[in-house]
Amino acid sequence: MRSDMFSLEGRVALVTGGSRGIGKMIAEGFLLAGCKRVYISARKSGPCDATAEELTASTGKECISIPIDVSTVEGCQALANEIVKREGGKLDILVNNAGAAWGAPFDEFPESGWDKVMNLNVKSPFYLTQALHGALKAAGTFDKPAKVINIASIDGQRPNPQETYSYHASKAGLIHLTRRLAATLIKDNIVMTAICPGAFPSDMNRVARDEAEEVSKRIPFARVGDPEDMAGPAIFLASRAGDYVVGTALTVDGGIVASGLNV
Repeated sequence: MRSDMFSLEGRVALVTGGSRGIGKMIAEGFLLAGCKRVYISARKSGPCDATAEELTASTGKECISIPIDVSTVEGCQALANEIVKREGGKLDILVNNAGAAWGAPFDEFPESGWDKVMNLNVKSPFYLTQALHGALKAAGTFDKPAKVINIASIDGQRPNPQETYSYHASKAGLIHLTRRLAATLIKDNIVMTAICPGAFPSDMNRVARDEAEEVSKRIPFARVGDPEDMAGPAIFLASRAGDYVVGTALTVDGGIVASGLNV
């Protein structure tokens, strides 16, 4: 049994939507677990640059900002091209975390809210993975596969009372896409999995951020998630410890889905 099961020593990762929230939690965790470089991307250059500087200073490792909007196929290709250019055609770990949500009553739900969410939450992970397929394939080996981790949601596993129709559909779709793509990519020594977070404080989940005490009452574990709760599973899946976990959607929610509760 090896002692470095959870080490990411020497690996290079890209985390989309890495300037805040869950993406930032994962990027920091990867750096602390040994990644030699973690690239983060986000739509806005200011927050992305600031987070990269913050994580570089706090971890002593290299966090690099590449501000690119990945909501389009062209944006996905541009980000992939930049990674390939900087890393000599190889990438060890890709985390498809960039996402969006939209809530509106059923009779008023706009097409713009549908398209924005579906494009970023489902279409972009597919096309960014496609654009980086060559780099992931070049980095992965049978003994040390490359990794792709899609950030889904427990809202893709069960409905909640909120009228976030396109978000629910997109995350369910991403979970199923993960399973299908995993069967294809494993042939190239690329392991794809998904994480389904529950209530983690973020700008997207403002209720968990601003009303954590109230939300905690409806979670079996009796608290919302913290950065280590998200970084740990991501490190597990990205490291040697997760090499044989293929196509799985790992629920990280303090027991909400298992209990059947709606939060």
